[in-house]
Amino acid sequence: MFGYVIANKEALTEAETARYKAVYCGLCRALRTRHGQLGRLTLNYDMSFLILVLGSLCEPEPSGGQERCIAHPCLAHAWVSSEITDYAADMNVALAYLNLLDNWRDDRNLVSLALAGLLKSRFGRVKARYPRQCGAMARCIDGLAELEAAAVQDPDAGAKHFGELMSELFVLREDRWSNCLRSMAFYLGGFIYLLDAVIDLPRDIKKKRYNPLTDMKNAGRDEQYFKDILIMLIGNCTMAFEKLPLVEDVSIMRNILYSGVWTRYELALAKQTKRKGERPDDDRPL
Repeated sequence: MFGYVIANKEALTEAETARYKAVYCGLCRALRTRHGQLGRLTLNYDMSFLILVLGSLCEPEPSGGQERCIAHPCLAHAWVSSEITDYAADMNVALAYLNLLDNWRDDRNLVSLALAGLLKSRFGRVKARYPRQCGAMARCIDGLAELEAAAVQDPDAGAKHFGELMSELFVLREDRWSNCLRSMAFYLGGFIYLLDAVIDLPRDIKKKRYNPLTDMKNAGRDEQYFKDILIMLIGNCTMAFEKLPLVEDVSIMRNILYSGVWTRYELALAKQTKRKGERPDDDRPL
């Protein structure tokens, strides 16, 4: 359930694209500095949104520069960083570690187990710094695993678990904006959980794998029904988002919430319509 909170790069201006990449490169750099090259393997764009939101809200002292790295050895690239970037790097590693353990528990994937073992000490350090966040992550991932093990057909229960995970992740420290952040992140988490389920539903049904939407699909719920739920969830998320006093990078954040989060859904639509020989405007993605 990672890789959904990304920008629609086609709708970004040149300056916004450069800024977005610099934030991402700053996160990569923080992962390397705080957790070594292994930490960089956990990198994903989702945490860039966390950096943008908390950076705009908390206004930390930034740093930046240009450098070459393993991924960009020929040309120097810009990076920006702050204490928020360091926090996002720690959360990135914690989520990766717990996700790897979950993969091992579900599939007995030895690669996941080995990587989790390598990240264990790093997770321990992050948990010592942020016990509330890491405790919430562990509880919610365990809760999701229990739902899957019992084949519970209750998408609201799974969405609640992932929403609670995200709501604690987005609160670095308790302040006047904590409730609004939690509300925004809770609905974003629910959206991500159900979006992942909607996209995977055809494949999960075909392969007889767990999906919380299977019974609803078999009962005749169509794709528009699922899409309406997704629209409601992301709508609640954006309502809470718009209450936050965000100024810096707000156009990039709006791009992510109003357009970017639908990118993989639209990709699934395009692939499905291509396989079926249907027109994209048929609006039947899955």
